[in-house]
Amino acid sequence: MNQMNWLTISPEILLVVATCVIALVDLQVTDARRRLTFWLSQATLAAVAWLHLGAMLEGLGATGAAASVYAMQGLVVSDPMGHALAGCASLAMMLTLAYAQPYIADRDLLKGEFFVLALLMLLGILVMISANNFLVLYVGLEIMSLSLYALAALRRDHAVSTEAAMKYFVLGALASGFLLYGMSMMYGATRSLDIPDVFNAIQTGQINKAVLVFGVVFIVAGLSFKLGVVPFHMWVPDVYQGSPTAVTVMIGGAPKFAAFAITVRLLVEGLTGLAADWQQMLILLSVLSMAVGNLAAIAQTNLKRMLAYSAIAQLGFMLLGFTPTVIGANTLSAANGYSSAMFYVVTYVLTTLGTFGLIMYLSRDGRECEQLADLSGLARRSPWLAGVMTVFMFSLAGVPPMVGFYAKFAVLQALVTTSVTGYIVLAVVAVLLSLIGAFYYLRVVKVMYFDEPTSQEPATVAGHGGVGALLALNGAAALGLGLLPDGLMAVCRDVIVAALAG
Repeated sequence: MNQMNWLTISPEILLVVATCVIALVDLQVTDARRRLTFWLSQATLAAVAWLHLGAMLEGLGATGAAASVYAMQGLVVSDPMGHALAGCASLAMMLTLAYAQPYIADRDLLKGEFFVLALLMLLGILVMISANNFLVLYVGLEIMSLSLYALAALRRDHAVSTEAAMKYFVLGALASGFLLYGMSMMYGATRSLDIPDVFNAIQTGQINKAVLVFGVVFIVAGLSFKLGVVPFHMWVPDVYQGSPTAVTVMIGGAPKFAAFAITVRLLVEGLTGLAADWQQMLILLSVLSMAVGNLAAIAQTNLKRMLAYSAIAQLGFMLLGFTPTVIGANTLSAANGYSSAMFYVVTYVLTTLGTFGLIMYLSRDGRECEQLADLSGLARRSPWLAGVMTVFMFSLAGVPPMVGFYAKFAVLQALVTTSVTGYIVLAVVAVLLSLIGAFYYLRVVKVMYFDEPTSQEPATVAGHGGVGALLALNGAAALGLGLLPDGLMAVCRDVIVAALAG
């Protein structure tokens, strides 16, 4: 616990060094499409993903506490769950950059700082995922957030983007303040900033309970801002709509892994002893998010804004996996709930990346494909693109055999198998609200297949064949994981069990 153990954080060290090198190399790049910078970034992300996923497999081969390794004087923890989330975040960023590069190049936004900020954002995500201390969590959060604020303001001459970036910055700073204040109250109640020490203090009763509960309230509020769930969701629709679509997909993609990780590290690993308090808050946040997100999305005609409200509802559904799993100290029940929530996050990010990637693919000649009407008659212009979009919409709606159906089923199963009446009622409410949400997803399919096209030009973009192939693979993954979900579900279960055991 008192060792530096630099090898444990070698992927993060590699990412920092490579980011600095890429920033310097880009100064000499004259190619307008920044191909060298792009491929160096992709190579870096691939190396980081390979290191983390390899470490995950190695950790799963260990037993019990041996699967968790501490570094940097105990400030950082290396466990299979962290490596799995970090590997997924790196792969998500690779896919994001691949979708974004042609889009931002066509709009004269392709600068070296786009790639550097994207890599720094990933660094913040990795720090949050591996944090074993409140302050390390906060440092990672700020690295990620500051990079996203700058990316949201990438279109400096665009009034809507500037407004969105300002809202994101102000509300994000407020959320960080909530989280930091909650952490300070945690320190006052337990006299420690290390997550394991906080857990031990709560278990032994050496705490100021009143101060601790107030700290939990502020921490849950700060987490809710970062997750974008009701009632702390007000920034999500404006930022999704106002940011360049390449930045919107960054906000809606890899950071969700960090949000899941910080929820596990703080609430599960640190505050299990207060589960009865924070579970009630998560239930309320979850139901409100599913209700407000799904109902508000019905009224939207802007695709990005609709997907923003969809994200609010989807993350509300994911939070259900945290609600029935701790009371009674049943590790098996806990693993079931948390692993279903992790599976949900992974598959949601996969589907979201493909959805926004397709929106960017259809945007051309400076014109954005942002309105629902822009998809009118897409099936006649490009049947395969309409088919891929249908897969994504069905997955988000939870229609079998797409992966989104199994993700929702896994979370509902975690609720129902508790055999507690309250959780069964909660599962019924979640199903009913998901049925409401299916309307606006199916409306997209209806527009593509049954409305008259507003344009007769072909939907396939010349020179963007690589992106088209990625979209096809992304759609195939959403369908394939729905047909064969057991492998991914088993990995999620194993890494969660290893994290709880460590």
